[in-house]
Amino acid sequence: MRIDEARDKKYLRFPALSLGAEFLVQGYLMRRNVLAYKAPPNNEGYDLICIHPDPRKNVKPVRVQVKSRYQTDCDRSIIVPRKNFGAFDFVVAVFLNVGCFFGKSRLSGEEGPEFFTLPAAWVEQHRSKTSSWGKVSLRRPGIERFKNEKGFEQIADALEIAYPARSRGRTTSASD
Repeated sequence: MRIDEARDKKYLRFPALSLGAEFLVQGYLMRRNVLAYKAPPNNEGYDLICIHPDPRKNVKPVRVQVKSRYQTDCDRSIIVPRKNFGAFDFVVAVFLNVGCFFGKSRLSGEEGPEFFTLPAAWVEQHRSKTSSWGKVSLRRPGIERFKNEKGFEQIADALEIAYPARSRGRTTSASD
């Protein structure tokens, strides 16, 4: 067996899934009225740049790094290299849950995606001190406060974006 074949059997890479995770995060942020733009491919430190939707609002942009795992039965950790610290404000860990790849589970493992929005300071504090790769485990108490909409809300708060709502006293028209 060639070295390339052995490597291919051990590591599965699905670039479309990684890119899809970034677009999912972008879509969920925009759903929350956060303008999110994709950084150029291989941009160092962050994948999305987020700004306030009101161009007159002078708020510092938020840099988001997206880390994804496609396996439902993964160890619930992400890798955030030390060299990336200082280049992002939040890391969004996306567990795509496309199926079970490691165990001999009878279940396919297909579930909806889960998102965990982690502030940079939290990532630095919870990064494994023994991991040379920068492993951050999300199997810990209290992690639910960063999950899905609660997590995305942190980015909206950092940008001072109020939750979308209709102004009181406004009349509706046919175009609404």
